[in-house]
Amino acid sequence: MRPFNFDTIYIDEASRDSDVAHRIQAAFPSDKIQWVDSQFMNDHKGPLSKDQFEWSKRNVLVTPFKGHFFKRCPGASQKTALTCCNYYVLNLGSQCNLNCSYCYLQSYLNTAIMKIYSNIDMAKAELLDMMKSFPKYPYRVGTGEIIDSLSMDELTLYSRQLIPLFKEFPHWTLEFKTKSDRVDQFLDLGPVENVHVSWSINPPVIIDSEEHGTARFEQRLTAARKIVNAGFKLAFHIDPIIYHEGWKENYAFLVDEIVRNFSPTDLKVISLGTLRFQPEQRLMMRERFGMNSLVNQAEMFTSDSGKMRYDWHLRTEMFQFVLNRFKNNNPAWNIFLCMETPETWATTLNKSPMKVDGLENLFRPLPKVKSETSESATAR
Repeated sequence: MRPFNFDTIYIDEASRDSDVAHRIQAAFPSDKIQWVDSQFMNDHKGPLSKDQFEWSKRNVLVTPFKGHFFKRCPGASQKTALTCCNYYVLNLGSQCNLNCSYCYLQSYLNTAIMKIYSNIDMAKAELLDMMKSFPKYPYRVGTGEIIDSLSMDELTLYSRQLIPLFKEFPHWTLEFKTKSDRVDQFLDLGPVENVHVSWSINPPVIIDSEEHGTARFEQRLTAARKIVNAGFKLAFHIDPIIYHEGWKENYAFLVDEIVRNFSPTDLKVISLGTLRFQPEQRLMMRERFGMNSLVNQAEMFTSDSGKMRYDWHLRTEMFQFVLNRFKNNNPAWNIFLCMETPETWATTLNKSPMKVDGLENLFRPLPKVKSETSESATAR
């Protein structure tokens, strides 16, 4: 196991007998571990300060989760209609040990410590209940909404518990979304066609300047090749596309490297999204990364959904540039837009996603899950 740079790992007494607590005790010296009760860190209210947020990335709490693990992607609950791809999330922790300047968790989380949820058996039971109820529906389930799917998976090994479960339900899809290169711990479980490993990826200049602590560009491509060779499906999320001087050359390089190393048959989908964040996040980004950060330099506007976004014309130009670069190489690349309006879809693709070959099943409505009518345990 490669090392993890945590200051302290706190273990809730309620998690003492969990597999992940045992693995942590075996992997870390005892002076790195503290035992706490279930009220630890429960007294914080409201947004985090810069110092609190940075502390939360270096310290971990292993604790049971008491809410719904399985719920719909937040993109489906925006104030205005975004075209949603029927994505669902299974949250097995919160906060991230990686440190991207644009990370939406800076305005999303109000828990002042990174968490690993120890009761994965309850998460699997909740998931299995839905799978048995709707075994033939094409649910897509990701584990990377409020924590990177794989950056701590060598420690938790949760991937090894989820992959066999999804193997039993071939109509369902599991997606591990990551900016790490930690994949060796489950490669022996392949091939599994309905388990996808996807990388959020950007040109090297963006990774180097904005995605701190993540796997570098070549490391991500190397890990992606391992995934394909092991018989898993691959996806790339070019998100967020960030405007900067020379953006066309840099995103052309990114596209060209993907098409040089992979084929459309290797990739299930490629999604595109542009920089977006809640207005209150801007101050945190400036405090933490300064005005030299590319996310703090571009002109942004408040959209109908309340998020700060680039001007619609610029977003459309960027989407069309990347899309055309792929399609000019091979029309078979399967590409969609993430958290965008129907108008942007119409301008970029000249049609709705339901009329794009290969995308219809992603956007067809599915039965609701229990958690869609209840509040998420994580503050928005």
